[in-house]
Amino acid sequence: MREPPPLDPGARAGPVRERDALLITPFYAKDPFASFGKHVLTPSLALTTIAGATPERWSVRYWDENLLKGPPPSDPFPEVVGISVHLTFARRAYELARWYRERGAKVVLGGLHVSACPEEAAAHADAVAIGDGTRVWPRILRDAERGTLRAVYRDDPRRAPTGVLPRREALDRRAFLTTVSVIATEGCTNRCDFCYLSTRGVKVPFRVRDPEEVAAELRAEAQPYAVFVDNNLGANPHYLRRLCRALQPLEMIWSAAVTVEVTDDPSLVREMALAGCTGVFVGFESLSSINLRAARKDTPAPQDYARRVRLFHDFGIQVNGSFVFGFDFDREGVFEETAQWVEDQRLECATFHVLTPYPGTPLFRRLELEGRLLHRDWSLYDTAHAVFQPRHMSPERLEAGRDWCYRRLFSHASIWRRRPAEWGAVMPYLAMSYLYKRSNGLWRWLIRHDATAAAWRPLVNATRRRHLRFRRRLAESPEGGGGATSVPAGV
Repeated sequence: MREPPPLDPGARAGPVRERDALLITPFYAKDPFASFGKHVLTPSLALTTIAGATPERWSVRYWDENLLKGPPPSDPFPEVVGISVHLTFARRAYELARWYRERGAKVVLGGLHVSACPEEAAAHADAVAIGDGTRVWPRILRDAERGTLRAVYRDDPRRAPTGVLPRREALDRRAFLTTVSVIATEGCTNRCDFCYLSTRGVKVPFRVRDPEEVAAELRAEAQPYAVFVDNNLGANPHYLRRLCRALQPLEMIWSAAVTVEVTDDPSLVREMALAGCTGVFVGFESLSSINLRAARKDTPAPQDYARRVRLFHDFGIQVNGSFVFGFDFDREGVFEETAQWVEDQRLECATFHVLTPYPGTPLFRRLELEGRLLHRDWSLYDTAHAVFQPRHMSPERLEAGRDWCYRRLFSHASIWRRRPAEWGAVMPYLAMSYLYKRSNGLWRWLIRHDATAAAWRPLVNATRRRHLRFRRRLAESPEGGGGATSVPAGV
């Protein structure tokens, strides 16, 4: 889970199979303090959508090195290899690119890191794709056929989306909790200075899909659980309400990332619950207003976070809170304060990150000007390592404090303290917590043997049935005022 599978330097490739494309998600080291399971909850939506954009005259295969099946295949040997590049596994992506290029494949690199650092990526590829790959991928394959492959393919973000759907049949359903990762909105209305969407050269305009189109895609997959991978599904409350009403007849459950502002309107949170939302990922980031203002994060006052968490819980929605350490106003007490707050609010899950200055972001430029960057080893820009000099503590203390938060929140005592108030929900919560948070040794076996779906599916189906009963009670209850509901969460 920490080292990529070795690439055989002496391996010989067979003849190149024409019009054969291989799409690869490179291996990345797993954080021992977080859950290994999260890496196989859903597949890469970007690459499965690229597969969907592949012309019919081409065959296409998908390989995720994180499924622990070894290095990507070479028999038959592909004509074109497309590799997704993220900052933390850029080195591995470049190793794969070199291995395939040396044996005669044309390698195309794409992804956020390519858009942020195109010159760096171009040195390792026959072509780089900048922007939305679904629009440029067919052109890349056409030019590869003709022998006229260009070095750079750049998408125009002002163009309308292609409407290409993911090719999920290329996936092994046994390997994932669900293969239904879906996107309804692109971009985000916020521009926090530490976020990748603030990177110079990365342009993702905010736009939305027709809610009925999203519902039709989910209906066709006929799976009990879906994950919305939008940056912020609640960026447009009016749109989210329309989407929820389109999803309600499907009787499935789903989770999504939203900002805490979605709780401005309790009736909208109620609509989310009625549509099947059982969990939200919320970027609280910090409990300090000063930190949030400095990061240009437009958010309600942290003093009001607790009330908003209770509102999610009132409507049966679990909260995974995300927190970042290392802001300029963070001091030694920030770790204890954050962990205690998470326990006090009974957040079902939490993720902790070291503030990371991604290349091209305003944060990166500021720290570079201040001489506070420690190095440019991208493999350590993973939100688990301090790659800059914090203002009020050492880099080592920042890393240790973040790790301490994980040890505390994943402890037996903390899991128990954060149990739901309703006793009927305690056992499902404990099952989720121990499988997700305390089973890294088991996850190695589950991932290697394609048993992820088998382990999760009974819990998912039980949660769906429970939530359907909850929804029926919720629909029959008065909406109330101020977000109050007489229906206990119990999910």
